[in-house]
Amino acid sequence: MKRLQTIPVPVGSTLTIGGGHPIVVQTMCNTHTSDVQASVAQCRRLAAAGAQLIRLTVPGPADIEPLRAIRDALRAEGIDVPLVADIHFSSQTAMLAAEVVEKVRINPGNFHPDHEEARRQFRSFLEICKRNGTAVRIGLNHGSLGKYITERYGNTPQAMAEAAMEWLRMCLDADFTRVVVSLKASNTVVMVEAYRALVRLMQEAGTVFPLHVGVTEAGNGDSGRIKSCVGISSLLSEGIGDTVRVSLTEDPEAELPVARYLSERYSGGPFASSMTRVRLQQREAVACYEAPSRERLLLDLSCDWGRRLLDREIDSVSFEGLGSPEEAAYLQDELLQAARRRFYKPDYIACPGCGRTMSNLQEAFETVKARTAHLKGMVIAVMGCIVNGPGEMADADWGYVGEGGGKVSIYRGKEPVLRHVPEAEAVDRLLELIEAEKGFRV
Repeated sequence: MKRLQTIPVPVGSTLTIGGGHPIVVQTMCNTHTSDVQASVAQCRRLAAAGAQLIRLTVPGPADIEPLRAIRDALRAEGIDVPLVADIHFSSQTAMLAAEVVEKVRINPGNFHPDHEEARRQFRSFLEICKRNGTAVRIGLNHGSLGKYITERYGNTPQAMAEAAMEWLRMCLDADFTRVVVSLKASNTVVMVEAYRALVRLMQEAGTVFPLHVGVTEAGNGDSGRIKSCVGISSLLSEGIGDTVRVSLTEDPEAELPVARYLSERYSGGPFASSMTRVRLQQREAVACYEAPSRERLLLDLSCDWGRRLLDREIDSVSFEGLGSPEEAAYLQDELLQAARRRFYKPDYIACPGCGRTMSNLQEAFETVKARTAHLKGMVIAVMGCIVNGPGEMADADWGYVGEGGGKVSIYRGKEPVLRHVPEAEAVDRLLELIEAEKGFRV
């Protein structure tokens, strides 16, 4: 593997993304930024667990002073991990945050419904970042593309790449290159194709910005880890990716071991999988592993075979020596589903939660999974907030979206069909809607 040559992007004075530096491990707080004490405590734990970059949600201007207080408290403790402000919609908030933290994550197309006004606000934002030495992540998700792009290219990987290139060209025009870019999707095939398309466009333009890679809303448990590793390793294995975030619907500390594994495996140092032997039978592989732990087994087999399955170099892989035939069959099913080659259960899209989440997202996700496990092949989203949840569940057949205040909205595709449903009733209402549409009892 030869890593893609990207320009180096300093983030504060302690970290550089791209330019051949090791792959940066990052995560995101799920505390409310307005709760300074809880946010500082979580950042402290994340830094101790190995996070090299920590993101916090900043919903509006009122959260700027708490953000500043979090930064000051961490620096006073000697914790110099750079902070990233996660902004949705508000260019004013993004401009204020650029004067406080080392990096700001935005989707510029969300700055204003009028595209030309969004471009104007983005130019103003870049000027402030330039003055303050603030790095920027331009982050587009599969479900957050504007009509001006989808009407030309459809809701496709190429559309995602073209949308990102518009903003990157504006950065180059403004002589601003402290930029990292991401194109995330929950669908691993869409995600991988989008990043590959963007790399081609950046190479044609003559400047290759560092890439933040991740599978958005991957879920939790074995499925979330396998799905994340299949998508992320498919890119890292061909040299694409300078920083990774593994989005799990779990406490953010749980994301870091997976991200650290990916960084160590693909940053260029020596690395050996726990696979001990493999045999190929036409387009099927049979592999044997001797891993030191179950989690290491999950990560190794996902990275060993994910890209081959996604790119259809092989059609299937099975495993031997894993303790029981049931475990081997289960891991085969999970891997093939993550690579979107065969579905044996519903495909879940679940956000990891952040400071906008107003309910117990992890508990809600487990409840939805338990009640819908029999709906093979259906795509069901469980999202933590109404702000960006509907836009980021582009592939979902049905969505369960927390509103806060103990209420839930239920979506069919991108359209809300029920609003303000009490949490205690929400899964029942979701199943009733599916039953009514499909004509069978669920």
